[in-house]
Amino acid sequence: MPNLSMQAVIIAVGDELTDGATVDTNSGYLSARLVECGIATRRHVTVGDDAAAIAEAIGGAAGQARLVIVTGGLGPTADDLTRQGLAAAMGAALVEDPRQAERIAAFFAARGREMKPSNRAQALLPAGAQAIDNDCGTAPGIAARLGEAEVFVLPGPPQEMREMFETKVLPRLPAAGAIAKRIVHTFGVGESDVGEAIADLMGRGRNPTVGTTVSAGVISVRITAAGPTKQAAEAAADETAAEVRRRLGELVFAGDDQTMPQVVGEALQAAGETLAAAESCTGGMLGEMITEVPGASEYFLGGVVAYANQAKTELVGVPADLIAAHGAVSEPVAEALAEGARRRFGADWGLGVTGIAGPAGGSAEKPVGLVYIAVAGRGGAAVHRHVFPGDREVIRRRAALAALNHLRLALVAAGEPGAEG
Repeated sequence: MPNLSMQAVIIAVGDELTDGATVDTNSGYLSARLVECGIATRRHVTVGDDAAAIAEAIGGAAGQARLVIVTGGLGPTADDLTRQGLAAAMGAALVEDPRQAERIAAFFAARGREMKPSNRAQALLPAGAQAIDNDCGTAPGIAARLGEAEVFVLPGPPQEMREMFETKVLPRLPAAGAIAKRIVHTFGVGESDVGEAIADLMGRGRNPTVGTTVSAGVISVRITAAGPTKQAAEAAADETAAEVRRRLGELVFAGDDQTMPQVVGEALQAAGETLAAAESCTGGMLGEMITEVPGASEYFLGGVVAYANQAKTELVGVPADLIAAHGAVSEPVAEALAEGARRRFGADWGLGVTGIAGPAGGSAEKPVGLVYIAVAGRGGAAVHRHVFPGDREVIRRRAALAALNHLRLALVAAGEPGAEG
């Protein structure tokens, strides 16, 4: 990570944030923009509408980073207490800024509205602080210094916050080198397995920093590199990303903003081949993922949601005696679904998915989360057994992603020298 002078702490203020009524989008936006300036965000802090808590948060942040950005709590009502919190952290009194008082009055006059007395409180600033004009609303921002930290307080409404940050704060930030980010997405093993393979790359104090995040079975390796120039930062990030890919091999399916459906679609297009699907427990989720990609009609011929046993037989051609002998959730039925989809649509590849998504319906022999996924091609079919953890939604999503991943690996194998097409 960069040194302290290149780090920031972002504080979001509001009871609506701490009680979950509103999701904080300001902090994510600011972090992304700061990265582009070579400034890494050390922490996100969320605090309610309490002057003492706000003062504590600002004071603590100023001791951790050279840049503190606070959003929210600058309105005219009694619960807007950020200016009071900042004043307490600075040990300063609140004083009225006459120019801001005039600007706020003019804002209302220009709209033919009467200014309430409470709006005048928005012109109050901690002594020694500077006002930042708000071109989109009444509440001015505040710029102050607390110890070694520069503190900027911005309005909470996203439109006002973004405009003020882009036009009034961003030009005042010091040049701080550059930061580059890369993401390597993996699928097929747990987070601990990925972590063990790259443990030395995740050491604290290393540049680039490396960490992992998890979503529906996708383990994403996030790489952040700092450097004196954009080129240096990008070179360092690329080098570590290449090492992560080398170590994780076929577990890696994409990078940065790519998704599994995009990668599979590109592979099908590159091979000039087509796909069809027959899904049971996923209930159309697999087809939805595939068709989220623009241009999917070039390789995805169609899909069947064969939920009931009768639908499996009548729509996809799964023999009724096969279901009776093995059960709908079984290896033979998954294979028959994949082969039936391939045959029905005349596709090069067929996917079949059947399982128990729960919460009911499981047994000792066939627990909730059991899913069979079959991939059928010209060289035959392969069936994969999984037991996915999680609730119904998570199991269905992981099953759909796993089906695409098995197809991805089959496409890779089919493209290798000597492999059957």
